[in-house]
Parts: sequence; C-alpha cells; structure tokens
Amino acid sequence: MIRLVEVRESSRGQVAQTEGRGQRFTLSEIYINPTHVVCIREDASAIRFLNEGLLPEGLDDRQRFTRLHLNRGQGGLELIVVGSPDTIGEKLNLKTPSNLLKG
Repeated sequence: MIRLVEVRESSRGQVAQTEGRGQRFTLSEIYINPTHVVCIREDASAIRFLNEGLLPEGLDDRQRFTRLHLNRGQGGLELIVVGSPDTIGEKLNLKTPSNLLKG
C-alpha cells in the first residue's frame, strides 16, 4: 500500500465554515494498492482550483496534480492526488515507457 494525499471536495458543512476564504476542497491521506491503478494522467482542473483559491492554503502555486483511475471489479474509481504523474508513478512503482524499453 502506498500513501498519497487526495484532493477531496468539502462537505456542505465544511464549505459553510470556510466560505470566507473560498476553500471548497480538503486534503486527506489515502492508501492505494498500486496493482489496482489502471491509468494516471495530469489533472488540470485541480490546478485551476488552486489558482482560484479553492484548495487549502499552504500549497505551492507550482504544485501539480494527478488523476488516478482505479479498478474496483465491475466499476472504477477516480481520485485526484497531489503530485505530478511522474512523481506519482514513481511512488506507485509503475513502469514508465523508458523502463519498459529497458526490460
């Protein structure tokens, strides 16, 4: 299991408490089984949320985000996590195209 930081939409109560700052999302730790990851790609919507002040304070303006697609049997699950696709791929120990060519 790999620990990552997920970007989650705040519940209605949390949004009401933080509305003055505009925050609409929270960050929370999650644990991912790398064998369930189907696809990773950069998520531009989270960058827009960061620029609009909708993410919690303290994140660097240069921060990148990744959308993970997880296999859940007959369905799937999508998560947005903090980090670039390259960084997340390394944490999940996924093979990159250059690794695939090397064998």
